[in-house]
Amino acid sequence: MHDHALRFGANYTPSRGWFHHWLDFDLDEVRADLDSIAALGLDHVRVFPLWPVFQPNRTLIRPRAVEQLVALADAAAERGLDVNVDGLQGHLSSFDFLPAWTGTWHRRNLFTDPDVVAGQEEYLRTLAAALADRPNFLGMTVGNEVNQFSDAPHPDPDRITPAQAARWLERMLAACEKGAPGRFHLHAEYDAAWYQDGHPFTPAQAARMGAATAVHSWVFNGTAQRHGPSGTATEHHAAYLIELSKAWAVDPHRPVWLQEVGAPAPLIRPEHAARFTEATVANALDCPDLWGVTWWCSHDVSRELADFPELEYGLGLLTNDRRAKPAGAAIARITEEWRGRAHRPAPRSTALVVDGVGGLDGVGGLGGLDGGGAQGAPGRSACAPGGAFFEAWAALAAQGVRPAVVLAEHAEDAAHLSARGITEVLHVHDVTRPIPS
Repeated sequence: MHDHALRFGANYTPSRGWFHHWLDFDLDEVRADLDSIAALGLDHVRVFPLWPVFQPNRTLIRPRAVEQLVALADAAAERGLDVNVDGLQGHLSSFDFLPAWTGTWHRRNLFTDPDVVAGQEEYLRTLAAALADRPNFLGMTVGNEVNQFSDAPHPDPDRITPAQAARWLERMLAACEKGAPGRFHLHAEYDAAWYQDGHPFTPAQAARMGAATAVHSWVFNGTAQRHGPSGTATEHHAAYLIELSKAWAVDPHRPVWLQEVGAPAPLIRPEHAARFTEATVANALDCPDLWGVTWWCSHDVSRELADFPELEYGLGLLTNDRRAKPAGAAIARITEEWRGRAHRPAPRSTALVVDGVGGLDGVGGLGGLDGGGAQGAPGRSACAPGGAFFEAWAALAAQGVRPAVVLAEHAEDAAHLSARGITEVLHVHDVTRPIPS
């Protein structure tokens, strides 16, 4: 089992100009933002270069933009903050940021076109190499939820197969590794990878490729709508995704990074945000092998900026003028409590079996990472809010059980269960079966 101090951080959203700050970069403003983040006791930030700003032409990666990214990382280091860099932005807060050379008259598939993929590789390699000698550089995340470009509900997706998704991820991660060997490089999808039938990015890819599994937990996905702001399923949603991800991992103690989690209004009302934050983090910390928690986001989006979904404006731990909000104060209390402590929760000895999700584990091709099987996992919706598996897991959690998750094919594998500390295996029908009178 991994034994390390937990990491607590924030996804850095600049307080002035949001991510458009790259267009008129002001290092003093960045320093002031980072001061307010460090004041919460956090130890890292996840940062987001805008892809079209950094690589406006396929063969032009702007040196000045790369220098500004390095300056941001150095400013973070001065404040005791490590930095993870998301490369391909990609998609942020409902807006898509794609370079002109991938769209309209130059429309090419983001995942399969040879020229586009080669351009992406060089971009990721360049960013990683620029930071490779910085001690506070954690590593690269390939991009922010880039999987949303591959499937519905995106209005204009670049369709691919699970095998093509796996090949693309393999190449992107290799480019990051080439630029900065040995760093903590990973990829991150939004929850369609876990919940959406037929989605080309699969749980097996998430749980086996890269240095860690990233999960992004958002309760506006039907969870809070069904279960309310303080329902067990809502307050355990992040923990559920962490445990769900482990079912597909080959390494029984693969680290899982809760890379995005936030308190979206109005489902989580502002006056309820601190309670939700404390409960969500406490439940996530009860999961073995958690690498860390990175809250979305550092600062609110300014009301001067137009057209964001309403919930996006108030997600910050800090206000637009850098004052800590109740959720920020809650995070500061948690970081103080955990500072210097090793993370050693007891194993989750009871596991719920994911049945009827054939093909998610993958067969053939790239070591089973292509999603394989029956059209790349036809049964994922059972794991989504309202699905039979999701609701059974939540019911167990409400009873005080600490459920792990195991694939059906491993439910009787003594070595697999032992490696994970599982001593009891339940099926969905064991949870939902009526109690005899």
